[in-house]
Amino acid sequence: RYYYAFETELRAGTADIYDMEIPGGQYSNLRPQARGLGLEDKFDQIKTNYRIANEMLGNIIKVTPSSKVVGDMAMFMTSNNLTKEGIMAKGHKLDFPDSVKALMRGDLGQIKGGFPEEIQQIILKGEEPYTDRPNAHLEPIDFEEEYQAFAKEFGDLGMNDFLSFKLYPKVYRNYRTHFEEYGEVVNLPTHAFFYGLQPNEEIIVPLGPGKNVIVKYLNMTHPDELGRRLVFFELNGQTRSIVVRDHSSESKVVENRKASGDKEIGSPLQGNISKVLVREGQEINEDDPLFVIEAMKMESTITTPVAGTVKKIHLTERTLVEQDDLVIELE
Repeated sequence: RYYYAFETELRAGTADIYDMEIPGGQYSNLRPQARGLGLEDKFDQIKTNYRIANEMLGNIIKVTPSSKVVGDMAMFMTSNNLTKEGIMAKGHKLDFPDSVKALMRGDLGQIKGGFPEEIQQIILKGEEPYTDRPNAHLEPIDFEEEYQAFAKEFGDLGMNDFLSFKLYPKVYRNYRTHFEEYGEVVNLPTHAFFYGLQPNEEIIVPLGPGKNVIVKYLNMTHPDELGRRLVFFELNGQTRSIVVRDHSSESKVVENRKASGDKEIGSPLQGNISKVLVREGQEINEDDPLFVIEAMKMESTITTPVAGTVKKIHLTERTLVEQDDLVIELE
């Protein structure tokens, strides 16, 4: 019951998975992903595009990573109102999701008979795919040297943390940022972590063998003009208070300018700008990468359709954007 609020709306089986060839786990993830991208009202179209994308990519065997790639492609098609014919005709001008490029490159391995050559060439835009095992292209790691660099940034945390960082660097950095701010949240009872405490509710937080902290929530004040509340609680019987920012006390909606024309590069989908890869005044060539958009576990590297010079970077990293928000202006 603690996790019920986080589960998908799909509570039972559906025959759609046979018609669309969507694995059950992927099907249950599609709707929340569509909602995060602002595409929930087009969910039926997403399912149709999943079948089309699967056929375009070679009717691949769908396990967790490969089924996600097909889902990313379906989302991309739906978000940009693309058909199979449209992709085949003007795909050389499109910025496909990074996961789709990785599949066509061979990062997940090969399929029997190889990927369809025409769509592979369109997606890779001249990049040569490899035909052997993907791990043959991994750079060798000097564990001793790289562990020292890891320890310098994060501390001497051991080999398990180091391997987690090497396998999933972005996920690990997010984890460490969260850990530095909030500590060992794993010690909190599940219902308190997800839903908070009610007035006069008390919990026991284990810190170690024989070490427990008793926390009792008392009350809080109304938010002040800066949206801050004073929260009162007992910690092992002693009354304490802290100032907490209530982010729900006010809402400021920022509307960004929309891109228009060949010299203005906008976001092709709703998401977060995770990286800006150029600087103002930099000369760029056609198809050079400009910035990376992250949306619901899907990253897309946006390239320039024309050569030119970066005139202005309108939005910075970690900015939430809507579709077509202007990010970079060229001249």
